[in-house]
Amino acid sequence: MSAEDTIDNSELVPAPRNSIVVGHDGSDYADDALGAALELADQLHVPVLVVRAWSIATAPRPSNWDFGYVSSFDEYSAAVHDELVRDARAAVKKYPAVSVSYRAVHAGPAQSLIDLSRDARLLVVGTRGRGGLAGMLLGSVSEQCVRHAACPVLVVRPRT
Repeated sequence: MSAEDTIDNSELVPAPRNSIVVGHDGSDYADDALGAALELADQLHVPVLVVRAWSIATAPRPSNWDFGYVSSFDEYSAAVHDELVRDARAAVKKYPAVSVSYRAVHAGPAQSLIDLSRDARLLVVGTRGRGGLAGMLLGSVSEQCVRHAACPVLVVRPRT
């Protein structure tokens, strides 16, 4: 894993120019968003950047974790990155012509995706379909992205 694959939230480097950025949190909804992003990228001949925002509370245990051992930030970052690559592998295999890169970002998901959208052609996010009062009270990554991203945003609804 290179240093550019995991980025602290202090200075978020924009996505590669003209790429499709897709948020992936490991859910089925994120898989739907990734599939849509890859299909579009294949048609448009542009690269895809798959992003996972994380915190210590949401990160998987590093592979070298042992009871009583406190893992380093870099070990958690690597574990998140590796999990992201594993989660995306099946979808990415279907589009061998698409150039795909991965980025694990230690920051909030909405702000990370918004920051990465600066030079992107498109931002793709999934939605859990929370609407009405629950959506207003809880907030929504997809809603924040639609309101504040620097590029067009595609919100992919769950397949029924």
